[in-house]
Amino acid sequence: MPTSNVTMRDVYSARQRIVSIARRTPLVRSPLLAERVGSSVYLKLECLQETGSFKIRGAANKMLSLTPDEKERGVIAVSTGNHGRAVSYVARQLGIKAVICISAQVPSNKVDAIRCLGAEVVVYGNSYDEAEKHALRLQEERGLTLIDPFDDPLVIAGQGTIGLELLEDLPEIDTVVIPLSGGGLLSGIGLALKSADAAIRVIGVSMERGPAMVLSLRAGKVVEIMEEPTLADALAGGLGLDNAYTFDMVQKYADDTVLVSEEEIAGAMAFALESHHLVVEGGGAVGMAAILYDKVEWLGQHVAVVVSGGNVDVPRLLEIARNHRAQRGSHGGKQPVGGVS
Repeated sequence: MPTSNVTMRDVYSARQRIVSIARRTPLVRSPLLAERVGSSVYLKLECLQETGSFKIRGAANKMLSLTPDEKERGVIAVSTGNHGRAVSYVARQLGIKAVICISAQVPSNKVDAIRCLGAEVVVYGNSYDEAEKHALRLQEERGLTLIDPFDDPLVIAGQGTIGLELLEDLPEIDTVVIPLSGGGLLSGIGLALKSADAAIRVIGVSMERGPAMVLSLRAGKVVEIMEEPTLADALAGGLGLDNAYTFDMVQKYADDTVLVSEEEIAGAMAFALESHHLVVEGGGAVGMAAILYDKVEWLGQHVAVVVSGGNVDVPRLLEIARNHRAQRGSHGGKQPVGGVS
């Protein structure tokens, strides 16, 4: 389907529709990142959403648009954790039955959070794609409505409300740095920002291990990838060979894409905790990693970094922070801004 099917009218409608469920998140300055790159840098804290990630915006917009019959029959979603949690939360708010399919690779803290919200959790396979195939079978068997994590116009429009908030809070924005996986987040924000000013740069950031969208962009078509263990587990998974929206929209709106290593992701997670007292998961930290480790060639004077999620196992985060501090100590404490090399 053509990308013109997702419009700014859809984004504005989404903002009005989801206002009672999704929060307007703060945009805060990061003096240490600003000092590092010589630009004003702000963090868009989607990690402070009720469910710990931006996913609640798209899920709410889609589920609030369901027909009474669809709500009665229930919904199903496949997820690496954050989308499932968002769908489960919105379903509980609306009194809708929810089934969440996940693979065995999803961290236990995210699985527990989904179960606590009352959804039926189905664990199947060892990859997102295997869990997705099972979810499609269950959808047909039970007559459920699929809530796609990214490749749906209503989901994309919901994520686009972040772009509206960025324009209102930072109208002089030159560049936005966005975690990139299936592409719903970048597609929505890119649509909103580029509609206001085509000169605003949109940078997508993925992890080096299994970056499905980046590899697809390089190939010029959607490609299947092998999932690898990564701190950025929220960004794992493929695009779906029948991708109808996000691949084309990311091609249209992304000015550049960059990759960050596991060590750089860990450094950004530690930086967020130590410098901003923020709990940020690996997938949510990749944008900060791109800034900290000089991955973006040109930023302009006013930069926003989307911190997309904070659903990380706390003991794991503390371990990462301790290891990072120990590494700093082994270098005699001589490190650049924020203690990140």
